[in-house]
Amino acid sequence: MDAWFLCNPSRRKHEDGGRGMSDFVNPLPGVPHVESPFRERLLQDADAETQRIARDLDTNGFAAVDFPEPDFERISEAIKRELHGRYDWAEWHKSGHAQGIGMRVQDAWTFNENVKKIAVNARMLELLSKLYGRRAWPFQTLNFPVGTQQPFHTDTIHFSSIPERYMCGVWVAFEDVHEDSGPLIYYPGSHRWPIYANEHIGVCVAELNRLVGQELYQDVWRARVEQAGIRPHYFFPKKGQALIWAANLLHGGSPQRSPDQTRWSQVTHYLFDDCAYYTPMHSDLVYGNICFRQPLDISTGKAVPNMYAGHPIPRRFVQSKTARAKVALKEYLWSWRSLIARLRR
Repeated sequence: MDAWFLCNPSRRKHEDGGRGMSDFVNPLPGVPHVESPFRERLLQDADAETQRIARDLDTNGFAAVDFPEPDFERISEAIKRELHGRYDWAEWHKSGHAQGIGMRVQDAWTFNENVKKIAVNARMLELLSKLYGRRAWPFQTLNFPVGTQQPFHTDTIHFSSIPERYMCGVWVAFEDVHEDSGPLIYYPGSHRWPIYANEHIGVCVAELNRLVGQELYQDVWRARVEQAGIRPHYFFPKKGQALIWAANLLHGGSPQRSPDQTRWSQVTHYLFDDCAYYTPMHSDLVYGNICFRQPLDISTGKAVPNMYAGHPIPRRFVQSKTARAKVALKEYLWSWRSLIARLRR
């Protein structure tokens, strides 16, 4: 066996019926296994449950699983208790709920060890790495005590990769979810649609002199849903059940009917090794405007380098393209916080 075979991740040995082992060269090493036309062959050595999850993700864009944490009851209750005081409950009951605003704490893993334990769960990382064919690592956590009431969207406009689709989310329920508590909403099969970026909607954000949000894409998403005739599905999990979703799946939070209900949960967003990471809605790739991300691997505490086809992207190039986006981001956040402040008056 030559050295190239040992080092090339696209080369795999698989069972070939009753004829013994055969070598399979993956012709699409830049496509996640779970979304590849060669999925069945790439994952044929996986156990039955992993193959079931892969089929669901490939077909629907999501898969329900039991979160693989044996100490889940203690950890989830500790998170609810420890984060409770970090939310403005009075303001949310006064006006936030009626305005369709949720509550969240982003990146609580930086100060809460239990949130981090959910994010770095070894069995989940192993499962995702198997499904995508590259090492998975968490880069962001979001903790919610109530429904987000967030319009449906795809994660790809916020954080994406080159090659594309090497990103996924895992949402886990910290309590049973009911109709009145604003369950997750998602559109099966929408992950198979093209990934729409600024060039598809005729916008050059570099010339707008402001940073845009996902509202820029709401019209095209609504039109696609209507044109495809897809009916929304809702997720009513029991405590400890989780939903894995593909990067391009349309999903959001349905209206929370009762302000007296809670919907404690955690979302962890994952990326995968050997990619370039960027924010498409703030980028115009062929116009020279690239909003690179320089994400931190929560499991190691180290920044992950941007890579392209096995080569590191020069750091100077990444930083030069990111500088302008950071200025625009500060301006956008300032205007958003001002808007929230006016709504609260």
